[in-house]
Amino acid sequence: MFDVAVFGSLFLTLFVIMDPPGVTPIFLALTAGRPAKVQRRMALQAVAVAFGVIAVFGLLGQQILDYLHVSVPALMIAGGLLLLLIALDLLTGKTEQPTQTKDVNVALVPLGMPLLAGPGAIVSVILAVQHADGLGGQLSVWSAIVAMHVVLWLAMRYSLVIIRIIKDGGVVLVTRLAGMMLSAIAVQQIINGVTQVIQTS
Repeated sequence: MFDVAVFGSLFLTLFVIMDPPGVTPIFLALTAGRPAKVQRRMALQAVAVAFGVIAVFGLLGQQILDYLHVSVPALMIAGGLLLLLIALDLLTGKTEQPTQTKDVNVALVPLGMPLLAGPGAIVSVILAVQHADGLGGQLSVWSAIVAMHVVLWLAMRYSLVIIRIIKDGGVVLVTRLAGMMLSAIAVQQIINGVTQVIQTS
């Protein structure tokens, strides 16, 4: 039987962690200068990559981490460092390279992972799948995951209207603000990972 409480709890958890409103300016900054058709495709690619990563970790996450001898704090620190590098590029204006390869790379990294499918979302999904009881519980968990990714896609897909309103000058401002936000997220993620390492040692 479908468990509304499990669905609601995981959906809200993923909403807070994946933060569609917060991802929107970062998406706009990373896709600035591309044709609208390419931007829409990148939004879909990013969500598809994030869903694929989270689905794999939801099904096999604990086994993958155990096999590689990777701890959750190590995953958090690595993701934080990668996000910090991307944030520095945004702050210094090194993102305007609208080649096809660059388009694909941006959709995969950092949009798909680790921005959307970051350590926090991955760990939350692993725990939710492990604690889900029976078919109803699993259905509730996976329904929440799918619903969250639909919300993410909608947020990025329709945020492209903002670019037409704010023009080039606004895009530059959004890029710098996105760099600041992303650097703060990255530093916090690294701090959380280091804190967990200290607490478990």
